[in-house]
Amino acid sequence: MLARNFLRDLLVFNIMGKRPRRRLRSLFVRPGIGLLLRWSGRLLLLLIIMDAGYLFGIWPRWELYAQGPIQRSNFIRAYEFEQHRHPDWPRLRWNPVSIGQIPQDMIWAVVVAEDARFFEHEGVDLEALKQAMEYNLEKKRLVYGGSTISQQTVKNVFLSSSRDPLRKWHELLLTIGMERNLSKKRILEHYLNLAEFGRGIYGVDAAARHYWGIPASRLNRKQAIELAATLPSPVKNNPRTRTRAFERRVRKIRRYF
Repeated sequence: MLARNFLRDLLVFNIMGKRPRRRLRSLFVRPGIGLLLRWSGRLLLLLIIMDAGYLFGIWPRWELYAQGPIQRSNFIRAYEFEQHRHPDWPRLRWNPVSIGQIPQDMIWAVVVAEDARFFEHEGVDLEALKQAMEYNLEKKRLVYGGSTISQQTVKNVFLSSSRDPLRKWHELLLTIGMERNLSKKRILEHYLNLAEFGRGIYGVDAAARHYWGIPASRLNRKQAIELAATLPSPVKNNPRTRTRAFERRVRKIRRYF
């Protein structure tokens, strides 16, 4: 059919002197587009298979995280590795404790500061994401990410600080897996023991000992609020530096107590 139409157009060109541009274009371009679409589909399928294989390789044995001692996170391993290249960095401080040794004020301060709907959502807070996007668009820069405590725990334990879309996709899937296999209490226990509270300071017990020389169990409300206020950027804003951003965040958290 296509060849017959092409011959007809050539006849029109010979008789009337008109160039059959549209027909010629469709004859030669359409097969190219079809080939491109086929190869694009195959490439996409290959990428999906490769990503599924990667996820299968890193998919955790959740029973190891649902109970037992808190294990080192990827961020802690990365700090230990990078420390050899930065002799000015302080030694690693990390002393995981059970959630029973962490005061309720500390737990509440972190939930208020990082994820107010932690006990309501199932890993991803769509309302918080919407609010973060609206705020970022208003400010025309990335200010808030909208990540939940569950998402941050997954990032700390299994992933990296990369912001690429593929990493966010892996974070989403792992967060769903964690929420289905770990209790909210256990997720908080991981987060409170693995969150960074300063250069090389991981977990609330190490932070309490570093900033005030006491174990986490002896933290008072004021100290708990100050530790929670360090979480967005702990190296820059913490109880030692006491920047304006840190003091502003302290006041914001204190309103809920």
